[in-house]
Amino acid sequence: MHGWLVIDKPVGPGSTRIVSAVKRGLREGGYAKVKVGHGGTLDPLASGVLPIALGEATKLCGRMLDSDKVYEFTVAFGVETDTLDGEGVEVASSDRRPALAEIEAVLPLFTGTIEQVPPVYSALKVDGKRAYDRARAGETVEMKTRVVTVHSLEILPGTGRGTALCAVEGLARTPAQPLHQPSAGPPPRTGEDSITLTAWVSKGTYIRSLARDIARALESVGHVTMLRRLKAGPFTLHGAISLDKLDELAKARCLEQALLPLTAGLDDIPALPVSPDQARALREGRILAGIAANPGLHLATDASVPVALVELSEGELRVVRGFNL
Repeated sequence: MHGWLVIDKPVGPGSTRIVSAVKRGLREGGYAKVKVGHGGTLDPLASGVLPIALGEATKLCGRMLDSDKVYEFTVAFGVETDTLDGEGVEVASSDRRPALAEIEAVLPLFTGTIEQVPPVYSALKVDGKRAYDRARAGETVEMKTRVVTVHSLEILPGTGRGTALCAVEGLARTPAQPLHQPSAGPPPRTGEDSITLTAWVSKGTYIRSLARDIARALESVGHVTMLRRLKAGPFTLHGAISLDKLDELAKARCLEQALLPLTAGLDDIPALPVSPDQARALREGRILAGIAANPGLHLATDASVPVALVELSEGELRVVRGFNL
């Protein structure tokens, strides 16, 4: 069992609990004991793609943590919480609701290389201690600004009322026929109460911080009410399995049906066939010379069996990560 199980994580459990569920499934299915790890933390309130590495694939978890991610998320305007999601305590409020056109206009400010302050309630360490532990203990936590990349940021089609509001509510009118305002009570609220976006981001990007900053740029406040990861590195929701399906396959001793090969986590790395003698040398950690290939990372294979993740530089091939297969 060396490879990847892609879990469609539900809202509720954290990443560690999903790893435990996979370990339990392996035990219940009578599989041999192997290492299990995850390729990128998902908050309990988030759902979606969570790659779980088994066996030798756990050696690639670091690469998965460094990979780009794609998320779908909803920002609710009007309230900011200390956790920047629905679990937190309100720390700021605003009556302002931005119009759809305003939201569209501000998104380019958050696309490309941007600076971002991570949430106080995050697993980042501050002076050797998790930031969320310090925050929960009542400490004032100062988070350092980091540089991240937002490759794309778009409004999910069909979300937001925008200019369709009048037609939806039967309020279509011409300038010569102004909408009648009620004589008593507050005027109807205009603008968007919430908006759903899709974001393709680099490692280290916090969607909760992105939502906070977008809302503030619109002269309002906001927090995340829905967060779903659609892609992590090469893995997508296509082929992802639920926890119920995981349990079903494990009990039937059919987990192999959902197991992707170790190489699925390296789909962007070109394969480099090597001879049995060269494979033996690489497994021993030796440097090879005279290899005809382009500089950079390669997956060395012997008869299609992964041998090592290697790097060719200045005519020498060195092992970056060896596989015991």
